[in-house]
Amino acid sequence: MKITVQTTVHVPMASVWTAYTSPEDIVQWNAASDDWHTTRAAVDLRVGGQFCSRMEAKDGSFGFDFEGTYTNIIPGSLIEYEFGGRKARVEFSAGQSGVSVTVTFDAELSHTIEQQREGWQAILDRFQKHVESRV
Repeated sequence: MKITVQTTVHVPMASVWTAYTSPEDIVQWNAASDDWHTTRAAVDLRVGGQFCSRMEAKDGSFGFDFEGTYTNIIPGSLIEYEFGGRKARVEFSAGQSGVSVTVTFDAELSHTIEQQREGWQAILDRFQKHVESRV
């Protein structure tokens, strides 16, 4: 099953793309809640390139690496990747009201569909706030 989350960011495409693909930015926005954070990120933004974000509970009780391989990249438009045997697609589309960012990903079996949708949407909402606060 595929799950889709979406947001609109009210800044130019170049700023949205940079914030989504820059390790320095990723560590600022990549968390589903205030009690989590990303302690480090690495991005090799090319087909076949790897990415990794270290996500940890701020109290130190748990952490994991969110990592995968880029399978398709169209700068300013599309990022596709594989992670843990699953796939994701991130689409960027500029419009009159801003840049729409849509993430579609394969569901996993450990959490409910609603938990997964809420978590990924929360991360995307933090992304939007981060990017808009920079301008």
